Amino acid sequence: MQKKILIILLVASVNVLYGQNNTNTPYSLFGLGVENKTASAGLTGMGNTGIANSNPFEINLFNPASLGGVLQESFLYEFGLNGISTTLESKGTSERSTNGNISHIAIAFPIRKSWAFGIGILPYTKTGYNIDVEDAIEGSAETFFTRISGEGGLNKFYISSGFKVIKDLSLGVDVSFLFGSVDQQRQVFTGSYVSISDQNNYGGVKLKTGLQYKLPTFKTLQTTIGATVELPTTLSGTQTRTSFKTLSSGSSAIIENEEEYDLDNFDLPLSYGVGITTLIDKKITTSLDYRKVLWDGLNEQQKNETYVDQTIYAFGMEYLPSKNKFKYSSNIKYRFGLNYNTGFLKISNQKIDSYFVSAGLGLPLKRNSRDYVNISYSYGVEGTLEKNLIQENFHKITVNLNFIGNWFRQREID
Repeated sequence: MQKKILIILLVASVNVLYGQNNTNTPYSLFGLGVENKTASAGLTGMGNTGIANSNPFEINLFNPASLGGVLQESFLYEFGLNGISTTLESKGTSERSTNGNISHIAIAFPIRKSWAFGIGILPYTKTGYNIDVEDAIEGSAETFFTRISGEGGLNKFYISSGFKVIKDLSLGVDVSFLFGSVDQQRQVFTGSYVSISDQNNYGGVKLKTGLQYKLPTFKTLQTTIGATVELPTTLSGTQTRTSFKTLSSGSSAIIENEEEYDLDNFDLPLSYGVGITTLIDKKITTSLDYRKVLWDGLNEQQKNETYVDQTIYAFGMEYLPSKNKFKYSSNIKYRFGLNYNTGFLKISNQKIDSYFVSAGLGLPLKRNSRDYVNISYSYGVEGTLEKNLIQENFHKITVNLNFIGNWFRQREID
């Protein structure tokens, strides 16, 4: 039954993810949208940490080296959902919106002992905004309005592999295929009405490498260190534009009809991260991550906005009272996390940073089971009210279902 459910989810999710849009933030106007903050298993409840997390019963989207720990004859699959309530605030006004969608699907399976593959699909960036701009008509005291709206984003389909080089050292590689469209519509209201619709399609390939190393056990401490490097890449794009004009008399005329143009390439920067995870007395797990994204070297600049180097700090903790398979409450995992992101945008010389705090539970589906329902809640803030900018306050609920199957176990014949 679980196999049939997974196949249905795989087929349905590809279509849903391809066209999904579950964000509403004016900051997604810049670049290719805002980065999607997706974490697998219980890592969302732990502040999106995980570079050094190595659990043979969970999929880790942050470091492909974790696949080196997948057990033989096991098959991991995971499906995620999220819902977010957002309040946008500027001086004197506020706007609230609610969105929800599929966050990711992922599977992982062993090829041989200490070597496994992973496959998955998830949003890479998200775009969603509606902005009204009032401008003066040159040589006149009158003004005109322009409404700019956008939606879409890029998706990420990845294939990853991880293996143990020696007993305590694992290496991994992740090849991601990025694809999707960022669509924008501009509606200009003067004596007439002009509508310009741009469908901007982008695609490219991104490579990530990772490692994890388990340090020697010291008393009751089991520590793992991890590192990842994402190489820079270039996305190519095309734009299809459709525009028409409607006069005050009611008649309309096509200005451009689905004309296709090549867009300037969009560069994605080099990034790297390090992390450390410590298991204390087999009950408490702490995780600390540091990531750096080198946007500044790309020299991207648009009018009053610039791209700057981005730094992400994250801390997470998980508590498991005691692994007693005969008692359900002893198998519940309690999680807490903090995350601070300096952001990659500077507008009017003001950095657009963000932070969130998270808490979560890992609920086993039954007493003696490795299958879990992971639920987390996050509250966060992005942006600022300074310099007439916009601040976003959000509440986010995430539900991840991760299952462990035995699809590769050979049946015994009497």
